[in-house]
Amino acid sequence: MKKGLLWRLVGPAIVVATLAGCSFGPRVPDAPPTTPGISLPPVLGPLTGSLAHPKSRWVPVNWSELPGFGADPLHEGWVALITSCARPNAAFAPLCQDVRRLAIADGDTQRQWLADRLQPYRIESLTGQSDGQLTSYYEPVYDAARRPSAQFSVPLYAVPAGFAARKPWFTRQQIETLPEAQAALRGREIAWLADPIDAMMLHIQGSGRLRITDDAGVQRTVRVAFAGTNDQPYRSIQQWLLSQGVTKINPWPDATKEWAAQNPQRVPQLMWSNPRYVFFREEALDEVDASAGPRGAQGVPLTPGRSIAVDRDSIPYGTPVWLASNGPTVQLQKLVVAQDTGKAITGAVRADYFAGTGLEAGRIAAAVNQPLRLWALWPK
Repeated sequence: MKKGLLWRLVGPAIVVATLAGCSFGPRVPDAPPTTPGISLPPVLGPLTGSLAHPKSRWVPVNWSELPGFGADPLHEGWVALITSCARPNAAFAPLCQDVRRLAIADGDTQRQWLADRLQPYRIESLTGQSDGQLTSYYEPVYDAARRPSAQFSVPLYAVPAGFAARKPWFTRQQIETLPEAQAALRGREIAWLADPIDAMMLHIQGSGRLRITDDAGVQRTVRVAFAGTNDQPYRSIQQWLLSQGVTKINPWPDATKEWAAQNPQRVPQLMWSNPRYVFFREEALDEVDASAGPRGAQGVPLTPGRSIAVDRDSIPYGTPVWLASNGPTVQLQKLVVAQDTGKAITGAVRADYFAGTGLEAGRIAAAVNQPLRLWALWPK
């Protein structure tokens, strides 16, 4: 999926689901208490198996090292485990029958199963560094149109003709100015947005939802999912604004929209400062579970508050992970699953937290840029 991934807005149900996935609580303790009622086995030997981890070192630890292990409402994280079992990695696949069977079990039963069947490993860099960085992304929601108009004039494109034959493809500026690039994109418009900053947000997040009203006046919501990029480098437009002497860049994207309204002649220059361009594909929303997120790189729908993007050279897709991160407004101690990736997500202790869909999820995502510790939960 996604993603430029630096920050990663329709209804109350989705907001509630997003908030339910986020644990706002006390600061992460240095020495967590033991878990009442759970029999925690001793630490095992060194990690063995067929999966290599070229960018990380996994150190076996006791379960008591995991902050908040006894307090997390595991039934929320269990949804991500079940989803992951649609495309599990080879090591975790034999456990999926148990995972599905325990879907309606109580939290203590699920916690005991984790302790019995999995071994926690502290994830470190190859040099032994266990502290890293957590950012967050989300799925924006915007009004859009099928045809361009004075109001809706910013296109979202599907993969262009001849795309595979030329990489890297044209830069963002070239896409918007060169006749050759425009010819390749003609007829590839999926929809049109009203604001170029909103389009940039979709390019950064890598997916989103569009509320489209058809000619008959009927509105329906569709998803635009990541389909590829022009293979150009990502550059932060916020950093460009700072380089131009702009001091108010937050809250994102509101402050950027304010600057754009005051400097309309410079908006193209702002957009072109990020040469990377994202192409999309349209997908129907799951009518059964409209709260499910877009599909991540693992190939399964992301679970709000329970899916993370990782560097797959550090953590294989489908790996359950214990995440602990303490920021000024968001504190997280919870079970998540590695189900996505992104070009900006590199290194051993690095993760991008999927906050969910809509406005509240966007506010959470914008607030998260904070320290991180990770523990992989690997089958014994």
